[in-house]
Amino acid sequence: MTRLLNTGRSTLNYPDRGATARRPLPAGYNHLHHRTRIGHGRAVFETAGTAVTTFEAHRSSGMRIRADNGAVRPGTRVRVGIGVGPLRITAPCEVIWTAYEPTRTGFAYGTLTGHPECGEESFLVEIDAAGAVWFTVTAFSRPNAWYTRLAGPLVPLLQRGYAARLGRRLRALARAA
Repeated sequence: MTRLLNTGRSTLNYPDRGATARRPLPAGYNHLHHRTRIGHGRAVFETAGTAVTTFEAHRSSGMRIRADNGAVRPGTRVRVGIGVGPLRITAPCEVIWTAYEPTRTGFAYGTLTGHPECGEESFLVEIDAAGAVWFTVTAFSRPNAWYTRLAGPLVPLLQRGYAARLGRRLRALARAA
């Protein structure tokens, strides 16, 4: 069962809270759906699920992550950093929903005031009936800062590249376990 949070204290910078848990994604945004097969079997599923929900997958891909809690839960505040020195961009987010289920593990976070984009992104590990383990990134976003507007169509390309990188890193993490 997917747990969705609505605390009323959030400063999300978009109105479509929880939309990555539903279809279709809202109109007026760039949409991303990237799926990667990361392995086979319950051990791979468990390892990958833990890596996603503790931000280990994000950190191993080069992101700097600061979070309120160790494992994600609705309401967890997250600051995602990319870049170095004066070129570092910090993006504040809040976990919107989580899934800790027998065949699905993951979460979605939404962008907060101050994020260079506005929208939501989910990271979900699933095991199918045949035992194949998949990692899916689903997102909807649009520019929210002058530099993301200036970058135009480059931003969705970078997001797709990052989703693919996360899938590769998660596959490697699961294989190493």
